[in-house]
Amino acid sequence: MTSSVRIASRMANLPPYLFAEIDRKKALKQAEGVDVISLGIGDPDMPTPQRIIDAMATAITDPKNHQYPAYAGSKPYRTACAEWMKRRFGVALDPDTEVLALIGSKEGIAHLFPAFIDPGDVTLVPGVGYPVYHTGGILIGGETHWMPMNDANDWLADFESTPADVLARAKMMFLSYPNNPSSAIAPVEYFDRAIAFAREHDILLVHDNAYSEIGFDGYRPSSLLERPGARDVAIELFSCSKAYNMTGWRVAFAAGNAEAIKALGTVKSNIDSGIFTAVQDAAIEAMLGPQDDTFEMSALYQRRRDLVMETLGSIGLSARTPKGTIYVWARIPEGYSSAEYAGLVLDRAGVIVAPGNAYGPNGEGYIRISLATPDDRLKEALQRIADTF
Repeated sequence: MTSSVRIASRMANLPPYLFAEIDRKKALKQAEGVDVISLGIGDPDMPTPQRIIDAMATAITDPKNHQYPAYAGSKPYRTACAEWMKRRFGVALDPDTEVLALIGSKEGIAHLFPAFIDPGDVTLVPGVGYPVYHTGGILIGGETHWMPMNDANDWLADFESTPADVLARAKMMFLSYPNNPSSAIAPVEYFDRAIAFAREHDILLVHDNAYSEIGFDGYRPSSLLERPGARDVAIELFSCSKAYNMTGWRVAFAAGNAEAIKALGTVKSNIDSGIFTAVQDAAIEAMLGPQDDTFEMSALYQRRRDLVMETLGSIGLSARTPKGTIYVWARIPEGYSSAEYAGLVLDRAGVIVAPGNAYGPNGEGYIRISLATPDDRLKEALQRIADTF
């Protein structure tokens, strides 16, 4: 029987979502009886801290939380976000106009496109980065300009090389440091240049700070909003997902330029109905309660990072030592594409790694190894790869 369903033509340009594809390949291998170890997805293996779970348990019994939530986020939640920004970065924000609740930062990223990009407009996207920076544009008829980044320029996206004809159509630019997938960090001077560039070319600068709470060797990630003039041109996205092991809770926030926050909020109010208020109450505890668990989590990831770095040479890989995030960005041996190497690792070792080219054109020749795997399974995965190659 022939289907009469007519799918939008833009869908032909939309690649399979990386992490859905990883899940699909994992399921196929498991169906063959393979004990698959996934180092592909950055989903923390530790539970959400008990203090946050307890706050949720209390909040879920409050009948007021059983009704529709506020579209922009509850006033207590937005106030808590502003207070967290003040405590953590020294950034003062108006919770009424400069803070917006998000159903996870991925949702916020995707909804920025209908708020700012018309068909034919250009978004400046890091040469390796979170896939939604690119696919969000495809879904509304926008175009992507990939900003070059590589080991030679310390994985700092080169926005200054953007051709003039592209800049004339550019309306939004994404950055993310500490960077996913490369784990690169950016000096404050780079942020200052990006702010000046965005102001000069009338571009909204979006900084995705999803890994703000994960730093190693004494490094503490900074906020773009700390820099002078940032709120004139920029918004920043923060998430509870990696900071507090809350990936499944879907709670985050955007902060910064009031006009941009209002535009994003207008899109959201026409599309979604906000975050379950009890989840917002739990997130308040996450941000304003004791932060010991975040430091313990960073220490755990640092130990796993060291384990991976000690092993890489024996399996034919090399990488810079990360100062943040939960990933190691490893260069693969010559003679393989990223996809070929990741496929061989899965087929021969039963281990999933993410191919670098899935994050953008400058990811070819690399794989991303996630540290969000229990120590014993991480060790076993690395040994399997070593035994295979």
